[in-house]
Amino acid sequence: MKHLHSPPPCVTRASSISSTAPITCSTKFPTKNHPNSSKQPPSFRVQSLKRSSKPLSPGLQKDPKKDLSRILRTEAAIKGVENKAKSWKHKQLWPKAVLEALDDAIKGCQWENALMIFELLRNQHWYEPRCQTYTKLLMMLSKCKQPKEASQLLETMLFEGLKPTVDVYTALVRVYGQSGLFRHAFSIVEDMKSVADCKPDVYTYSVLISCCAKFHRFDLIEQVLVDMSYLGIECNNVTYNSIIDGYGKAGMFEQMENSLTDMIENENCQPDIFTLNSLIGSYGNGGKIDQMEKWYDEFQLMGIKPDIKTFNMMIKSYGKAGIYDKMNAVMDFMERRFFTPTIVTYNTVVEVYGKAGEIEKMNNQFKKMKHLGMKPNSVTYCSLVSAYSKAGLIDKVDSILRHVENSDVVLDTPFFNCIISAYGQAGDLKKMGELFLAMRERKCKPDSTTFACMIQAYNTQGMTEDAKKMEDMMITSKDSLDTKLIGC
Repeated sequence: MKHLHSPPPCVTRASSISSTAPITCSTKFPTKNHPNSSKQPPSFRVQSLKRSSKPLSPGLQKDPKKDLSRILRTEAAIKGVENKAKSWKHKQLWPKAVLEALDDAIKGCQWENALMIFELLRNQHWYEPRCQTYTKLLMMLSKCKQPKEASQLLETMLFEGLKPTVDVYTALVRVYGQSGLFRHAFSIVEDMKSVADCKPDVYTYSVLISCCAKFHRFDLIEQVLVDMSYLGIECNNVTYNSIIDGYGKAGMFEQMENSLTDMIENENCQPDIFTLNSLIGSYGNGGKIDQMEKWYDEFQLMGIKPDIKTFNMMIKSYGKAGIYDKMNAVMDFMERRFFTPTIVTYNTVVEVYGKAGEIEKMNNQFKKMKHLGMKPNSVTYCSLVSAYSKAGLIDKVDSILRHVENSDVVLDTPFFNCIISAYGQAGDLKKMGELFLAMRERKCKPDSTTFACMIQAYNTQGMTEDAKKMEDMMITSKDSLDTKLIGC
């Protein structure tokens, strides 16, 4: 990086897919099969109780204890909904609790719980089908790569008398595309062409292009662009950014820059902060530091200023290349220009020093982030455990484990894999086995990495019989582990 310019406030952009925009459901058609079709379900409306018209006393303030009590009651109600979702007897539940429980499960990508709560929702006497609800569920299923469940959800939607909207179809395209099922994704787009008021738009095609780029199916991208041209649909910033990002992540830098040139020559599209971050991330990950710095300066001249994500990627790139002086220079620049470092920033620096074996520097950064009031997460602890394990400091790993057990840190499968590997390499197979059981208790599903770490540990200690049992367990669980859906 030759020099850093003073950036203005970060540039932001609207979401590419209108998943949060209001979705109307006037496209409803009657069905005789729906259990509630015999009578129209009552329109549900929440109305707040009117308070006294007398003005409040100036000295009267809210009691924080009452607010806390209300929050706890609400959380308890939501938890109760999740428990009742396993029973079909409850048909008159509190609407707010049911809807909040569903929203909470969707945001947490807990697709099994979300679908269970949704079935409970459908059994309520006040329930009325809405396209927006189905769109949110489909978006969640795309993140969780559950195309089978998405297909069944579409059937339920049709059964309830709803006609899919463009947003619903686009979400379905994303589900199949994210799972690599391109034949199905393209089929949905073709179906959209024959449905009135549901023609595929630029966002539909942008989603399809993004999925193709993710799986490096650049041959299919050309097909999509031809289709868009035939229908008179012009590429927008989202389309170009998806292509540029895809080429960059695949290391196809020449094609990436050619796409950038096409974007600049398009009068209706101009590079933005997302374009900048794609180039910075691609060249940085590829170890092409000179190119990364060149494009950083080029975008500055275009008037496109970096954001916190840009700096985080540059920190990671410099750290990965071992250029610590420039990595620290970026952090200093951020502080001077009031770019507050995030948990991602410190996780990156902790990881960089950890992988380099710089334990003292790693510990200093960890202490600094805690001093700033930044709460470590699973990623932070993974980096610490990996570094301590590599340095043979198993007592430090013990300390991390004790701290995590007494905290409210949300643990995930990568963390358990990391700490299971640490104890396996240290030869503490008893602790490794205990963590494997704890992993299941915390509902973290073991994956191929989990089994590989344990099998290697058992084989290293000459415990071939135990290693064989783990192999059998892995084979039995293979349907739910690393399932790869092959596209056409």
